[in-house]
Amino acid sequence: MSRHFILGYGSLISSESRAKTGETGQVWPVKLLGYERSWAVMSTVLGMSSVAVMKAEAKACNGVLIEVAEDQFPLFDEREQGYQRAQLERHQLQSYHQETLPEGTYWVYHTQQVVEPCHVYPIVLSYVDVILAGCLEHGAAFTDDFLSLTKGWHAPLVNDRPTPIYPRAQLDLSTERLNHLLAPVSNLTLHELSLSYDS
Repeated sequence: MSRHFILGYGSLISSESRAKTGETGQVWPVKLLGYERSWAVMSTVLGMSSVAVMKAEAKACNGVLIEVAEDQFPLFDEREQGYQRAQLERHQLQSYHQETLPEGTYWVYHTQQVVEPCHVYPIVLSYVDVILAGCLEHGAAFTDDFLSLTKGWHAPLVNDRPTPIYPRAQLDLSTERLNHLLAPVSNLTLHELSLSYDS
């Protein structure tokens, strides 16, 4: 039986977030070559922006290769509405730990164009927190790469932690470290980042 894998490069990096959608297996932290990750308006329903990748030569982003059974794909396709699912080639993936990646079929959810976030559809901290908490599961270098390999941090950013807009927000996260990670790339001050119920 063929094995299938999804490249998660946003909230799917988080093990807790993945579990809210479907059953997944082992993960491998990787770099994806030939795609660029940006903040983009992917759904007007939520009133927020998300990260998306688009094909781009000589560019790269990072994420996790997630094993997913074929019968779970409808659940992830539903989660990723607004994106297109495309197949990847093995040579487009580089492991962070020089381990051999599994044989199988690789998929990524991508977009054909980037609509930049705006004040109506801003970046929201409840979503960023989930991604960064997931990145930290794979270490500081992986987290730094997420921040540096994502375009569009200049876009409007809203601290919605007291009343999260993101439907899969993780309300129990300790945000002090996340605030310090975000401060260099955010247009909010460290004080503004800290203005939430857990500060």
